[in-house]
Formats: sequence, structure tokens, C-alpha cells
Amino acid sequence: MKDIFLNEFKGYFRNKLFFSLGVFFFFFLSIVTYFSILQNEEQLVAQKDAHEHIRAQWDDMEASNPHSAAHYGTYAFKPLSVLNSIDDGVNSVTGNVLRLEGHRQNDIAFSESSQSLVVSKFGKLKPALVLQFIIPLLLIFLSFSSYTSERSSGRLKLLLVQGLSLRKIVFAKSITIWFIGLIFLTTTIIVQLIFVDSGLNEDVLSRLIYLLISFSTYYFILVSLTISLSVLFKNSTSSLSLIILIWVSWTVFLPTIASNTSEKLIPLPTRAEFKEAMLEDRSKGIDGHNPRGERRDALEKETLEKYNVENLSDLPINFSGILMQEDEEYGNMVWDKHFGSLYEKLELQKKSYQLSGVINPFAAVQSLSMAYSGTDMYHHLHFLKEAENYRRIFIKTLNDEYAFGGSKTGERGWKASNEFFRSVKDFSYTSPSFKSFYKKYLTDIIILLLWLLISFSLVFYSTKKAKIDV
Repeated sequence: MKDIFLNEFKGYFRNKLFFSLGVFFFFFLSIVTYFSILQNEEQLVAQKDAHEHIRAQWDDMEASNPHSAAHYGTYAFKPLSVLNSIDDGVNSVTGNVLRLEGHRQNDIAFSESSQSLVVSKFGKLKPALVLQFIIPLLLIFLSFSSYTSERSSGRLKLLLVQGLSLRKIVFAKSITIWFIGLIFLTTTIIVQLIFVDSGLNEDVLSRLIYLLISFSTYYFILVSLTISLSVLFKNSTSSLSLIILIWVSWTVFLPTIASNTSEKLIPLPTRAEFKEAMLEDRSKGIDGHNPRGERRDALEKETLEKYNVENLSDLPINFSGILMQEDEEYGNMVWDKHFGSLYEKLELQKKSYQLSGVINPFAAVQSLSMAYSGTDMYHHLHFLKEAENYRRIFIKTLNDEYAFGGSKTGERGWKASNEFFRSVKDFSYTSPSFKSFYKKYLTDIIILLLWLLISFSLVFYSTKKAKIDV
């Protein structure tokens, strides 16, 4: 089998058409990866500049009312992974910047784009597009022609006469073409390692290794499936048509069907319905029996008793700041209720989509591609939650200064100093390691391994059933 592999591999390099095509794809993939890295680094620089500009505005802020500053707000920047250059996943539609302000939680998590389980790769040239669509198509045609050309030319019979088994021949051809796909795949990773200036750490390197393993597994599935069908069907046209139909179904039709099915089985409220429910809970109370007016009266009574005074004007602190923070705390409870439910549904939709990999390995490799790149829904939701946690701390800091920083109830002209605004902590976010997230992708990994087992079984079955007159 080793000799067959070497002869096959040498034969491809002696073929001028294939050699030219291989060189083209090698440079094409290298260029796409390189320019994606440059684009990613430009985004990182722009993001850093924007972050520094926003922070400078806070550091240079003149004395002003903390409540006004709360409405002025700030921004949370999601650090771009260095692997965003390979697959930008949901980042291409959700963006990487959130506005944070008082009395308002960011509802970008509810945008139609952030809910999308299927992110179209077409229209944006990234290595992921080439690795998921173009290279597999090339491997399919190579696999098809590899066996059919041997059969039509009569060379297959000669190999069988020499004592080689059909199974060994098919495996050798499969490994040869798979190895070609592996070369293209490795090219992307090598270019990534060479030209990425910073951010290469243990987590990134492990993600690259997992990416290599997952894509190479998918490539072998495609190659072995193609050759197996070529063996089973004596009519070359029929086998090629079936193979192309399967590939188109995997990459175009089934992902859309799976996504739509998930959304039907686990429906989400419309944006209007969602906002209306949020506003109703904030005004009338989560349980419908604790309206805003009653909550305010109870808080006023509690505060007066605490400081042993009869009127708000007699308080040594500013009741308005306490009231604002109470409203924030209650709004946080409402947010946790509604967005918590939304996140659960989004995760259920994602799990439902992942299960579609049982009939479509492309869904699994697409999911893993975004996961390893740190650009999938799970990573984005983690950022949204961390940004919201910071927003709460940020607004509480401002409200506490307004309440306990020296002003009294009714002093609308009171202002906090520049020193205070400079002391407000900045948003800092670290993307989670893949180790902390890997359990969410076990379904994809297991399904890909099952398909690998199926592909081996198909090779054994096809070579057993094939009838070739020697």
C-alpha cells in the first residue's frame, strides 16, 4: 500500500495540470490567509485606538454629575482573537463593540444576526471559506477521477492481477488525496504562525492543532465517501452526480433546513414582544404585584428609618442616587430573567443544530471551525455576559458616588471631581480558553468521529461488493 501511495503522489506531481492547479491553490490560500491576518491586525489597531480614545475622554472629564456620566456611558470592546483571521464566525454580523450606559442593558444579544446558527461564508473571503468549500470540492473531483480513470484505462485490472487487493488500492488512493488536502490545510496554519505578530500562546496553538485534526478528519470523510461511491457505481456519471448532490446538500440545503427547524422547534419572541415584556416587568414588577411606585415608597421609608430622619431633605446623603441604584438593581433582575431565558433558548437551538451533524458532517466541522477560532455563539455570549457584569459595576460606582460622595437630596448642581472619574475602572476582558468550553463541542467531535467510522466502513463495504472482472 505504501508503494501505491508513493506512486500516486508522484503521479500527481508529474501531471502538469494538477501541479499547476496545486501551485495555484497553494499561493491562493497563502495570500488569502496573509491578507486576512493583515485585516485582523488592522482591526485590532483600530479597536485599540478607539478604546484609548474612549478612556481618555473619561480621564479628561471635567467635574460633572455622575448620573449624567452614567447616561454618557462607555464602550466595551471585544478583543479579536488572532484566529479571527481564519474564521470570523458570528463576529462578521454581531460586531465587537457594545455601548454601556445606565438604565439600559444592551440588547445586541437579541439581534437577528446574533441569533443566526448558520453564518454564510460567501461574500467574505476568509481561509474558512476556502477550507470548507473550495478545497473539499477539489478533493472530491480528485477522488472521483483517481478511481474512475484507473478503471476506464484498464490499469485497475493490472494492479489486481499483480496481487493487490481492491481494498488496499482504495485506501492508498484515499490517503494520497487526503494528504493533498492536508498540505493545503497545513499551509493555512503555517502562514498563520509565521505572520501573526502577537497573541500566539498555548491556548491558540492548541486550537490550531484541534482545527487541523477536525478539518483533516472531514477531508478524509469526503475523500473516502467519494471513492467508495465511485467503486459501487459502474456508471461514472451517476456516481459523480450523486457525490455532487451530497456535497451541495451538506453545504447549502441541510444547514438551512437544520437552522429553520431549530428555530421552529425552539421559537424566540420577536424584538418588540421581548422589549414590551421587559418594560412591563420593570414598571409593574416581575411578579406583577410589585409596581415601581410601591418599590420607591418602600425604599424611601426604609432609608428615612435607617438615618432616623423624617424628610428626604434631612438625609446626609442623596436619596436620588440610592433610588437610581435600586432601579438598576431591579432592572438587572428583569434582565437576568428575560435574557437568561433567551440565552437558554439560543443554546438549545445551537444544540439542536449540532445534532444535525448526524446526517451532515459539514455542520460539525463548521461549528468546530468557529469554536476553535473563538468566534462562535458560545464565545460571543460569554463576552456579552461579562460586558453586562462590568456595566453593573460601572453604573453602581457612579450611582454610589452620587448618593454617598458628598451631595444631598435635591442638590442637582453637585458635581463629582475629575479624580473620581479617573478612578473608575476600565472594562477588561479575556477570552475563555478552549479547555473551559470544550464540553459544549463534544457533540460535534463525537459526530465527526462517527462519520470517520462510517467512511472506513464504506470503504470496506464498497470494496467487498464491487465486482471487477480480472
